[in-house]
This record gives sequence, structure tokens and C-alpha cells, in this order.
Amino acid sequence: MYNIVEKRKTYFILSGIIIGLGIAAMIYSLINTGTIFRLGVDFRGGTRFEVQFSEPVTEAQIEDVFAEFGVTSPAVVALRGENLQNAWQIRTEFKDPEEAQAIEDALNTLSPLVPGTLQVQSVSPSVSAEVTRAAFVAIIVAAAVILVYIMFVFRQVPNPFRYGVSAVTAMLHDLFVIFGFAAITGVILGWEVDALFLTAVLTVAGFSLQDTIVVFDRIRENIAKRPLEKYETIVNRSILETIHRSLATQLNAMFVMVAILLFGGTSIKPFIAVLFVGMLSGTYSSIFTAVPMLVSWEKEEIPVLSKL
Repeated sequence: MYNIVEKRKTYFILSGIIIGLGIAAMIYSLINTGTIFRLGVDFRGGTRFEVQFSEPVTEAQIEDVFAEFGVTSPAVVALRGENLQNAWQIRTEFKDPEEAQAIEDALNTLSPLVPGTLQVQSVSPSVSAEVTRAAFVAIIVAAAVILVYIMFVFRQVPNPFRYGVSAVTAMLHDLFVIFGFAAITGVILGWEVDALFLTAVLTVAGFSLQDTIVVFDRIRENIAKRPLEKYETIVNRSILETIHRSLATQLNAMFVMVAILLFGGTSIKPFIAVLFVGMLSGTYSSIFTAVPMLVSWEKEEIPVLSKL
């Protein structure tokens, strides 16, 4: 029987490297933009214009138009992708509908806009602050509920607290992975974090938990069936018995996401990309983070946790 958990230190090192790269990207983004990843108007407040001109224009020309309306430093980003010639995204402080309409008219004077391509989204600072608070509260509450739930469900096995902490650790692993991915894509591609990102975060947390509980539940069954077998052997057996189910479930969803990334609309690609990376990380962490952590805890290889 192939021993997966035997190489647990390698998995921990790999996870550390991936998360470390993500944290480095977040620090770089914080230094250059003031936030750990590029925030959209849903989180920072303001107005976002997405326009596509029928003729080429320069960034300086767009900035001049906004300067006429008192916007001295708009964030102007050229949009790249299929059928996105002369397309731009401009983020400014909050503008009411009348001001936004006047800016639209001025942009149309600069160069005729391609019909049906203009998108204007405004979020007031108070609303964006509430969204940000709700995002943090949702993550904290989800972690607490998961911990209590797993401790209750696995109360018949020794040390149920360890199962809950391991599951929450795997979930946090996945969140750090997608946070790092958001920081990297924000720096390289100019992708912004919006309300859909929060949807992706909660979805990834749910998938990660589901995968982890499947493996943990099999461990619980095998502990009852094989009381004389070593814990490490039981855990490894449980992984091998459930890995096909985890891979089948996740791969089906990932194939759909790849198709959307290749052929879907540009506006939804950041959301799908984050979801794809998160689910990939969730599949990995359930097998190579949560379960090896249980074994390391049982064998007292983690000094900080050995007394818990």
C-alpha cells in the first residue's frame, strides 16, 4: 500500500513555499498600491468606467478628459483580450449619476464609443466599508462554525478538537493561496477584487471542508473497524479509499471552469480563475495538509500543538 502521509514534511514545505510566494506578492502589492491586492469599487468605493473606443486613444487623452471633471489621478488600465481593441478601465472616486453621464459624453466626444460596450459601476464609500466588514466577519464565523461542527460530529473519536483545527487549517491554507493568486494577478494583469471574489472565497471554503470531511469520516470508520492498526496506517488507508471520489468530484467542476476560461466572457474570467485555483488548492489541502497534520499531531511532531 502506497504510503502518502509518510512524506508529510515534503507537503508542508511545498505548501509553505506556495503561501510564502503569495504573501510576498501581497506585500509587493501593498507597497505599490496601498492594499494587499487591487481592490475594486465594491470594496474601496468609487466609480469604475469600462469603455471601448471605435478608434485608438491614448492614456493621456483619457486622463485629460477626467481632469476636466476634477479627477486628477484616475487609475487607467488598458483591457486585453479577445475583441477588446481600444478598451480601457478607469477607476475614480465616487461620482453621482449626473457626473458619470457627463464624463461618458466627454469620452464619446474624444472618440465614438462602441455601442453596448460602456459599463459604469458606482459604490459609495459607506457601502464598500460595509462589504469589507461583512467579508471578514463571514470568514471568521465560517471558521468558528466549522470547528464546532467537526468537534461535535467527530466526538466519538479520540481528540475531536484536532480534527476541527486540521480542517480549519486546510481551509485557511486555501484562502491564503487564492489571496496570493489575487495579489499576483492584480500586479501582472490588473485584475481587481470585487464582490464576486467574496463569493469565490466562500465557495472554496465550502469545497475544501467537504473534501476534508469525506476523508475524516473514512478515518473515523476505519478506527472503529481496525482498533489494533497503527493510526498512521489507518489514515493512509482512508486517503487511498477516498481519493478517487475527491478527484472525480473536483475534476468535473474544473473541466467546466477551464472551458469558461477559454471561451467565456472577459468580465467573469477573474472570478472563474480564482475559483479554479481555490478548488485545486482545496483538493490538495484536504489530502496533503489536513490529514498529514492529524498524523503529525498524533506523533507529537508539532511541539506547539503536542499538548492540545
